[in-house]
This record gives sequence, structure tokens and C-alpha cells, in this order.
Amino acid sequence: MNRRNYQKELDVIIEENIAAATVPTLLLHSCCAPCSSYVLEYLSQYFAITDFYYNPNISPATEYEYREEELSRLIREMPTRHPVTFLSGKYEPKRYYEAVKGYEDAPEGGERCEICFRLRLEEAAKKAKELGLDYFTTTLTISPMKDPVLLNRIGEEMADKYGVKFLPSEFRKRNGFKRSTELSKEYGLYRQNFCGCVFSRMEAEKREAEKRESEKREADMREAEKLDMEEGQAEKRGNKTDSSKKIVPPIEI
Repeated sequence: MNRRNYQKELDVIIEENIAAATVPTLLLHSCCAPCSSYVLEYLSQYFAITDFYYNPNISPATEYEYREEELSRLIREMPTRHPVTFLSGKYEPKRYYEAVKGYEDAPEGGERCEICFRLRLEEAAKKAKELGLDYFTTTLTISPMKDPVLLNRIGEEMADKYGVKFLPSEFRKRNGFKRSTELSKEYGLYRQNFCGCVFSRMEAEKREAEKRESEKREADMREAEKLDMEEGQAEKRGNKTDSSKKIVPPIEI
């Protein structure tokens, strides 16, 4: 069975709106400034955007606030064809921990992540409905680490539940992720090495520790090989010197 092409579905919606000479309103759920950069550059050509920062999974509070500040700064500094408005959601870490209770040891990308996606996309759908916007969607599909099929399915479920249209996406296509890294450099954005929750931070720290240990082992092996080579070369030089010595016969009296 062929997987849906969410990018092509988005293309059709954009083309229909262009043909109708309309600029729909869109609530864009954003997880961070780097992931939002390309998505804002792309979608602001066709939509008037309310950028909604709602991420109760992010920990600690200082990390949450720093990401929020970076996203707000990006929106202020990035030129866009149609307006982009920043909207800060409530920071509700307790709600997140209650939702994922019992799934603390689930692997990255597993059941805990699905619960987190549902929590954030439901809040985005509710907010879009409350504000009377035409569509809602999320920047999360730009990540190579996130499942676009799952995210689009959850978005469509929330669209049915709250009566607001979900904009299908797979923003990592067409070099979307690559473009986000370029824009991050251009605007000097803070790029974190974990998705945001304490569990992903622990996994990131574990990966870093394993990487450092692996690099240390490789460095030790290279040093040992270098010493072995130097000792072998020294031994060869010693043997060569011994064999070149002339033996002087004893003088008979």
C-alpha cells in the first residue's frame, strides 16, 4: 500500500487558495525556532499565520523560556509576505507528566511521544477553533526523527473532533530540514540536541557519553598502534646497526 504524499496534498490546497485569490488563516504549532524557520518562510507566502508556542513537554523551565524567546525573535526579524503573529501558550509541565505517567521508560519515538503529540496537537486544534482560524498544523513534520504519518493522523483526528481543518504536511521534504539548518545559521538560532522533554535529554546525554567513550577507545587504539609501529621501526634499526658492524679478528703474537 502506497503511503500518502502529504506534500502533494498541501500543494493542492495552496493552489486552490491561489486560484480563489484568498489568503487563509493558519494556526501553526511550533516546537522551536529552528524547526519553525523554514516552515514560516514557506507557509507565510500563502497564509496569514498565528504561530502558537505550546510545549508542556519541554524541561526545565529555563529551556522552555529560551526556546520561546528565540522563536519570538525569529518572527520579529524574519521578513514574510503575509503577517505572522506570535502566540504564547501556557506552560503546563504537570499536565505533560500526568499524561505520560507509566511510559517514562518508553523509547524515543514510541508511545510516550505519541501521547505528547496528541497533547500538543489537541491544544493547537482547540486554539485554532477558539480564534476562528481556517487551518491548523505543526512544525513537527520537519524533523527526520518524527513520524509524519502519525502526526498527520493525529492532526486529522483533532480536526474532526474540534471542527477545524488540519493542513497536511511533511515539511522535511524538498530539503525543508536542510533549509532550516541554513536559516538557523543565518539568524544565529539556538539549536538544541534533544526534542525537549527530560527523557529525550537523558537519552541525548547517554548518546553523547557513549560517543565520547567510543572516541576515547579509538584514540587509545590509534596511540597503541602508533607505539607498536615506532617500537617495530626502532627494533629494525637496531638489527640493521648490529649486522653492519665489522668483526675484527684477534691479532696473533
